[in-house]
Amino acid sequence: MPKIKSTTPRLTAQRKLELYRATRAPDAPLGELLRQAGVHLDDLREIEQTIEGAGLAALKVKGRHGRLPTDVSPERMLQLEQELQEKTTALAELSVAYTLLEKKERVILPTSPPANGSRRRRGR
Repeated sequence: MPKIKSTTPRLTAQRKLELYRATRAPDAPLGELLRQAGVHLDDLREIEQTIEGAGLAALKVKGRHGRLPTDVSPERMLQLEQELQEKTTALAELSVAYTLLEKKERVILPTSPPANGSRRRRGR
């Protein structure tokens, strides 16, 4: 079945934002704006929720990181570097232990079927 081409332009993020802004005015001709954009009222409500939710999320993130420390003492820097080194070493040790455990399990359980599901069939 052939696709029917829409006469309305694709609703990009930019166009959605423009539609949102146009509908914010108290005397905005909502029906006309929706017809021009080729969307339904439910689509507009979804666009509104997305934009307002994203705006709130952006404001929350910006508020959390508003003031970063400007000076870090050399002692604190050394402490942080030491913690980072300890965590890096621990992660490397865990990675090695996990790899060894996987190999050990493969040796102990050689009768399990291959991972890709292929089996040889026996001739009858």
